[in-house]
Amino acid sequence: MTTLKFSVNINATKEKVWETLWNDATYRQWTAAFCEGSYAKGDWEEGSKILFLIPNGDGMFSTVEKKIPNEQMVFRHLGVVKNGIEEPKDWENATESYYLAENNGITKLDVALGAAPGFEEYLNAAFPKALEILKQVAEQ
Repeated sequence: MTTLKFSVNINATKEKVWETLWNDATYRQWTAAFCEGSYAKGDWEEGSKILFLIPNGDGMFSTVEKKIPNEQMVFRHLGVVKNGIEEPKDWENATESYYLAENNGITKLDVALGAAPGFEEYLNAAFPKALEILKQVAEQ
């Protein structure tokens, strides 16, 4: 697993950025950079299962490993969902972490994720696009 890191400065409070990240409507906007129609099913609470899905219902299942509102969200990816069936995978270090820090009304969002072999190129192309959409939506 390769660790990839991304960062963006957003002209908005960390509360606004947090809401933009995890609110259903805005989550769907910024994650469209990965796959149009992407969505999540879950309550975003620490310890809960969450599904990251595309329109046909396939995707990943994960747990919310850590949640500090307006500061940090960490997901542990556990496997894939295919045809409605969860298939566990032995993904070591398969985490996706979001860290927010605000200074004078500017929020710095840092993202770190473990990328499975073969996905680095895709994520290196898609994640900056997703963060740019997130920035535009949060700054409105």
